[in-house]
Amino acid sequence: MGIPYGKQWIDEEDIKQVEKVLKGDWLTQGPNIEQFEKEIAEYVGAKYAVAFNSGTSALHGAMYATGVTKGDEIISSPITFVASTNSGIYIGATPKFVDIDEKTYCIDIEKIEEQITEKTKVIVPVDYAGYPVDIEKINQIAKKHNIVVIEDAAHALGAERNGEKVGSQADMTMFSFHPVKHITTGEGGIITTNHKEYYEKMKMFRTHGITKENMSYNPGPWYYEMQDLGYNYRITDLQCALGSSQLKKIEQFIKRRIEIAEKYDEAFKNNPNIQTPPKDKNNRHAYHLYPIQVPKEKRKEIFEKLREKEIYVQVHYIPVHTQPYYKENYGYQYGDYPKSEQFYEREISIPMYPKMTEKEQEYVIKTINELTK
Repeated sequence: MGIPYGKQWIDEEDIKQVEKVLKGDWLTQGPNIEQFEKEIAEYVGAKYAVAFNSGTSALHGAMYATGVTKGDEIISSPITFVASTNSGIYIGATPKFVDIDEKTYCIDIEKIEEQITEKTKVIVPVDYAGYPVDIEKINQIAKKHNIVVIEDAAHALGAERNGEKVGSQADMTMFSFHPVKHITTGEGGIITTNHKEYYEKMKMFRTHGITKENMSYNPGPWYYEMQDLGYNYRITDLQCALGSSQLKKIEQFIKRRIEIAEKYDEAFKNNPNIQTPPKDKNNRHAYHLYPIQVPKEKRKEIFEKLREKEIYVQVHYIPVHTQPYYKENYGYQYGDYPKSEQFYEREISIPMYPKMTEKEQEYVIKTINELTK
């Protein structure tokens, strides 16, 4: 089977909780959804949470809640999955980028203001690989320019800044529950926020724009109103039952990821051809990924040989601005964001998941050191 770069960990208790829903009355639109939302909000210290059927739809819902529209601009980093900016394009916004800070692999905060115009409505900082970006500095910039901050924390459930969990500091924060993330619902995502207005807008958006609250007319209990154009972005009770069960183990999962990262750090520290990811003693890195950088000219060869040896590494990410759609529609070119491009040309994501055994990790370490020294 080989060793993947990431993998879920489903146990008997998870299966039992999903089975309970299968035998119950509600497969979707039932009580497990609200329960899971409350648990996530409580875990990260936010007032509200709205769950969606994917992290992408969650970001779309957050963009909708801000009121972003055609002609507005959003800012993010090129080193992210395309959903970070696609979510704004869906509702007419124009994507702009700020190069990464090579010390954190996240957006270079010092360069954000250079990209802000009177059209800028949203900043989407990304907690790349699980490293918690300095959201306080970003919030200060955003407040100065009346901009909304949607933190893309798809990689960072359980990450901490100065002892405070990621999820309550930005205007809205997105977490992903894809199988390779810290906990899984199969597919799924969630937005946490302290703003009731955003919470209510997102709830309506994920269900076709339909509501039974604050209606203009109410002839009876059957009545509902579609007050805006929404989508069917609902998550199911089955998924949320799994998510609630997984959440009980989140600290165990994070602890194991940190142990794996520390072993990698030690194993590669004397290898001049490997650069390991950043650490910060004041923050807890969530280590969704463990990205190493290798010599650019050897990256493809190392990548292919690792896969030949059944170590199924990956690259995260192809810079968003270099994608054909972005080049054709917004005029971006390779060379626009050199630090992001240089990082991409050297990056390999090596296996990082809690169920990884010590024997598997030792094999990964030995193989990587042999191929890079």
